[in-house]
This record gives sequence, structure tokens and C-alpha cells, in this order.
Amino acid sequence: MRYTKQAISLAEQIEILRKRGLIIDDETECLKVLNNVSYFRMAGYWRPMEKDKTLHLFKPNSHFHNVVLLYQFDSELKVLIFAAIQQIEIAVRTKMIQNIAIKHGSFWFMDSGLAKDYTTYSVCMSNIRKELKRTYDEFIKEHFLRYDEPEYPPAWKTLEVASIGTLSKLFQNLSDNKIKKRIAHEFNIPTADCLESWLQSLTIVRNACAHHGRLWNAHIPITPQIACKMRGDWISHHDFPQTRIYSFIFSIAYWLNAIDENNKFASELKALITKYPSDG
Repeated sequence: MRYTKQAISLAEQIEILRKRGLIIDDETECLKVLNNVSYFRMAGYWRPMEKDKTLHLFKPNSHFHNVVLLYQFDSELKVLIFAAIQQIEIAVRTKMIQNIAIKHGSFWFMDSGLAKDYTTYSVCMSNIRKELKRTYDEFIKEHFLRYDEPEYPPAWKTLEVASIGTLSKLFQNLSDNKIKKRIAHEFNIPTADCLESWLQSLTIVRNACAHHGRLWNAHIPITPQIACKMRGDWISHHDFPQTRIYSFIFSIAYWLNAIDENNKFASELKALITKYPSDG
């Protein structure tokens, strides 16, 4: 089927929402919001209010103002989670640099003999090459002015500019399970497999935050393992939607506690939830 719909004005967008049953108490507010946040970005927040997902008809007593509150809550949630991810990402880099380089040398990430899968190894090398070329970090520029062999700087320089996605792939593809387990234990995580899954989900959520994607009520395609027997305080019930952000929030709180027991993530999250009650 060929797509034939044409762009419509903000006033026409509002009229469509009203015809479908969304209550717009303040048209000025609605115009202001849709003028700065696109219709289909907001749609992710009003979709749960729809009683008919095909015709997009709204349930009774569905208000646009509540859609705005959900959007604002999600925006602040992303700020909180992104700050937490930054702290975790830096710690992961540091522990990989400290542990793996001491055992396997300065350029371990270049050693295909340490990789479980050569295709993944090649992808990582290609990504690292691109990341080194586009970085503006002075310590990388200065390294290449002084050295031309090997092709890449040592791990303690290169991994500082590698993306979290590349770090996750490098960790997953590393064949030395003993060193991976040691790194996991430094985060109070019981197994390397568990840490691998946490890193994969961290990458997805981090990218969602960086690109302003929705976290509230979003489907997370790769979720962190939560059924592991943890070494520290952990949740006892797993009867919640595990493809939503909830399981990641539990893992991030646990991760942060292993890095800094005085972190304020949990209290800040509770304050945010209190600020936006569900009946708002």
C-alpha cells in the first residue's frame, strides 16, 4: 500500500485528537506542546489511554494534560537514569582496563586469540577504528603524533573513547571467563553471564536516553538477568513485566550500590515518583 497522507497543521492535529475523544482543557497549552514536541513523540504517552488501538479512540476521561505530565515524568526519569549510567559506564571502563590489561597486556583487545567469535572481533576493531578517528580527546591526538605502531593506542587510552556498545561486545567476546568473573565480582554480580546481560541492557537504555527515546512504558528488547542469586541485597519477587524499564531500574540501583554505597539514586527516584503521582 502506498502512503498518501499529507502533513497537517497543529490546529488540525488538535481537532483529530478531540474527535477521537481526548479531552483538551487548555488549547493554548496543547498548541505550545505540539509546537515543540512532535505529535508522534507524544503519541507514545497517550497510546495507553486508547480503548481502540486501530481507530485510536480514547477511553473516557482521557486528558491531554495527563499526557503532558507523563512526558515530563519520562524526561526527568531519563535525566536521572542517564546520570547513573554515566557513573556505571566509567566504572566498567576502569575495571576492564585495570584487570584485563594487567593479565593480557596493553593491546589485549587487538588479540584475536582472546576472542570467542572472529566476526564480533572484526566488528569491534572496525568500531574502535572509527571511534579513534572521530574523537577530539587530546591524549589520543598526542599519541598518534608520537607513535605509529601498533595501529591502536594501548587499552587504557583506546577504551576511554570506545562506546559502551563496543565495550559490551568486547567483554562478551572475551574468552577468558576467569577475568570476566573477577570483574563481575567487583560489582558484586555473581557471574560473567549476568554482567554481560546487564551491559547489553545498559547499552540499549543509554542510547534511548542519549537519543531522547521514551523509557516510560517502553519495550526493552534485551533485559538484564534478574533471576540470579545476587551477592548483595536483591529483589525477592520477579512478577512484573521484565521487558519494561523496571528490571533495569533494579539492576542499576544494585550496580550503583556496589560502586558507591552513598549514592542517592533510590531516594531521587522515589522523589520523582512522588512528584508525579499516577492519578495525575
